[in-house]
Amino acid sequence: MNRKTQPPRGPAIRVPVGVWILAVVIVVPELLLTGADLGLWGSAYTRLNAFQYGGFWAGLLDDWLPNYRGQAVVMFVTYGFLHAGLWHLALNVMALLTLAPDLWVRYGARRFFLLYTLSQLGGGLGFGLLGPADVPMIGASGALFGLAGAYLANGYVRRTRSGLPLRPILRALLLLLAINLLLWWALNGQLAWETHMGGFITGWVFAATAFRR
Repeated sequence: MNRKTQPPRGPAIRVPVGVWILAVVIVVPELLLTGADLGLWGSAYTRLNAFQYGGFWAGLLDDWLPNYRGQAVVMFVTYGFLHAGLWHLALNVMALLTLAPDLWVRYGARRFFLLYTLSQLGGGLGFGLLGPADVPMIGASGALFGLAGAYLANGYVRRTRSGLPLRPILRALLLLLAINLLLWWALNGQLAWETHMGGFITGWVFAATAFRR
């Protein structure tokens, strides 16, 4: 197809500055922990201590004694800014930069950060209810699956109202399910699917509610 016959393309959505700032906030803790792993600062136990004090421990919602007052509440925030390594971080940052621009334009800065925050809380709640008590959960994937849930919910509502087929939405849902199953198998079951599910449901409900309003 030559240039004269190519269909027109819509303007590409640039990554907003606010999303870049969020990405930096997510990246910095892992860079600090990686530096400690390499012996540049801290100690060999810096990462373990970070997971101990900042990871999400489902047992703290039961009868575990916290390391500090309020840990059972604070961990709903801190777990989303810790990662298991650079590859874990890279995958989550790539997902953020892919999903966030469209949602930022649709909702604006204030509601985007509300969606992100609620999705992270929903991911923590999902893990707290369904996850193991003795394994820490870390990573931004709860919030990111919330963004994915909102993105697909927007497409679902638009297609339903326009009478368009829902096959693309169903394919995307099956793809997400397949990716989770593959990662669960590759990681020998060490995948916080409970967090993914909790974040996804939260994001979907947020988007559906926003459409109704």
